[in-house]
Amino acid sequence: MTLRALIFDVDGTLAETEELHRAAFNAAFRAAGLRWHWSRDAYGALLTTTGGKERIRRYITETGAGEVDVAALHAEKTAHYTALVAKGALELRPGIRALMAMGRAAGVRLAVATTTSRLNVEALCHACFNAPAEAIFDVLACGDEVAAKKPAPDIYLLALDRLGLPADAALAFEDTPMGVASAQGAGMRVVASPGVYSQDADLSRAERRVECFSDLIDGGLAALQARRSPVNGSSARLSGNTTRSA
Repeated sequence: MTLRALIFDVDGTLAETEELHRAAFNAAFRAAGLRWHWSRDAYGALLTTTGGKERIRRYITETGAGEVDVAALHAEKTAHYTALVAKGALELRPGIRALMAMGRAAGVRLAVATTTSRLNVEALCHACFNAPAEAIFDVLACGDEVAAKKPAPDIYLLALDRLGLPADAALAFEDTPMGVASAQGAGMRVVASPGVYSQDADLSRAERRVECFSDLIDGGLAALQARRSPVNGSSARLSGNTTRSA
């Protein structure tokens, strides 16, 4: 089927955001009077769990750190993150802007499928495009809008539903094995490029792996489509009812 949409993960794919997220988590911990600090290595390990609130809960479980209001702590972290992004501490990964422009020029729709919050996507779009997210992407599927986060396929199924497209009409861009599994679970093909925190990750299940997204530009959209069929079928369904974004 002709390619009709490009669907992008956000953190680590559109931009190298994770160090800003880590700084924001640590700032939120200090503001809450917690004696927690996530080092780079510790945060890298926590990234195998998708979702900020889920990482906090995992940290509490693994360390016995005690009871906290996870939702409030995560909201504080989001405030710190968006403030850091607003200061201009974020740039798109090489090749991303050109890929998006190539898609737009060919009449291909653009979408986001991410476990991060809508607020974080908005912050990135204002910082990197000087425009609101809805002016940049045709569809946004964000954060807590689905019952199960990556590697479950729910967020990609939601994006496809909002686009009104079958899985084989869209191509996903990811940077982690969890993201690859999520997109393929929805029946999609995936191009993967490791980010700072996924340099050693196994991305071999992706239909195509590149060191940098800029490696995709010369071949154009035709080259992106000339890939094997998805690993999984396109008969997946949402794991549960959708919820409103946090």
